Amino acid sequence: MSRKRLVIVALLAFLPLAAHAGEIKIHQWPTQFIPQEVASINVVMDVGFWMEIINQYDIIKLQQVNIHTYEGCIDLKVRSNFDLLLSAAIAPTGAVGGTYSCFLDDPYIAAPGGIATLCAKLQNANLGGQPGGSKNVHVATVTIRVVPK
Repeated sequence: MSRKRLVIVALLAFLPLAAHAGEIKIHQWPTQFIPQEVASINVVMDVGFWMEIINQYDIIKLQQVNIHTYEGCIDLKVRSNFDLLLSAAIAPTGAVGGTYSCFLDDPYIAAPGGIATLCAKLQNANLGGQPGGSKNVHVATVTIRVVPK
């Protein structure tokens, strides 16, 4: 065989190996019809910000500190996929008059989560609008806000 023919035969033998990813070129399928890998395709996604206050349905029960001052706290259990900073605001319902305030102790939460103590306070409580002995009167609502840190 001439040298030129030998090179041509060798090139033809390697053509199936030079196929691009995602395609297959063979003259005969193997004896059994076995699936052949032809491509790998990456799967990607955008991951958004996610956080959850696990015990968001708990309540803060105000306890009397002195004659016209009431306070109460709970631990907020937070899970998240980002570092965050919590803040809180309180809105009275009008059931009991006075000066309402709230604050978060340790409002910074690092992913994957942690605990922030939320406290509410009522000063100068005007108890005259409720009958004595009333239980679990809804006096205010605390709203929690979050921002990435």
